Amino acid sequence: MEHPENDKAYKGLKVNDGVERLSSVNPYLSQRRVKRAAPLSVDDYVQGILRGDVMILSRAVTLVESLLPEHQVLAQEIIERLLPYSGRSLRVGITGVPGAGKSTSIDAFGMHILQERGGKLAVLAVDPSSERSKGSILGDKTRMERLSARADAFIRPSASAGSLGGVARKTRETIILCEAAGYDTVFVETVGVGQSETAVCSMVDFFLLLQIAGAGDELQGIKRGIMEMADGIVINKADGANKEEAQRAAVHYRNALQLFPMPQSGIRPQVLTYSGFYDIGIKEVWDMIYDYIARVKANGAFEKRRNSQAKYWMYETINAQLRNRFYNAPGVEAQLVQYEKALLGGQITSFAAAAKMLEFYDSLIEK
Repeated sequence: MEHPENDKAYKGLKVNDGVERLSSVNPYLSQRRVKRAAPLSVDDYVQGILRGDVMILSRAVTLVESLLPEHQVLAQEIIERLLPYSGRSLRVGITGVPGAGKSTSIDAFGMHILQERGGKLAVLAVDPSSERSKGSILGDKTRMERLSARADAFIRPSASAGSLGGVARKTRETIILCEAAGYDTVFVETVGVGQSETAVCSMVDFFLLLQIAGAGDELQGIKRGIMEMADGIVINKADGANKEEAQRAAVHYRNALQLFPMPQSGIRPQVLTYSGFYDIGIKEVWDMIYDYIARVKANGAFEKRRNSQAKYWMYETINAQLRNRFYNAPGVEAQLVQYEKALLGGQITSFAAAAKMLEFYDSLIEK
């Protein structure tokens, strides 16, 4: 590039050429060959999972979570083949308000069970998805430092993607895969945003509600819906100056539980205090869980609960499949655009538009 400032008319002035800007793209990138994992057959997945191969298990979970139709077909075939090897684990759901210490508690609970009883632990941690970008941080492993370093623990974060109660769409299928891989204890952590936690309660054997004290009126935390679903309530951060606050909160919860009807299990939930950060009271929490499981197995409530869960998820799957078929049917998208314009123009009501759309879908089925 020529600089007019270097003309002889401008004495004592000289402009040097600048340094050429290098490309922001790595010049060696094109020379690298990205090695993609070879596709696996159903037999490869089944045999790999049964022998406890974590890499193959992770790839199978990715198939389960995929929205691609071909992946869904493959995933369902794998699950059906592995179904006879599932159902032998202890499934524990863990929920609580944000900041209650769910991830820290899971780290403490998991370390205790692995050290005291051995076996293998799977943690299905569900991260909230952004309503705008639909993305998730998936950073649960950073708060489970001890479990992340253990070979006998499998931690799988998944995006909630707007599903009910923050439970990932295919968490139940993932539980089956983990059980077939030999994981005898499965944790399911929910987002815990105060919404309905029916989904997670309908896939676990013990539903644990985490609470904290000293964050305001404890009575605000006593919500009838979530309290009726909980099989046990534990108040975290019961250490230091907050220990007395936690004990007082436990009294409030115990008194509130006396006003609720007896659960179907026939066992009224216990209320305990503990500290996930300092590992105080962890053994007592596990004693409560195992005592509950032993009692529900003895009175038949354990088998009834699992049977009702199987029926619940059958109907949930039917509802999801009907919804997908409706929106993917030919011509539905175009019709929706027309009725949206009519709706916004005040020419039709929301209910009438919905009825017309269903009539249109029925006509497609009849054809």
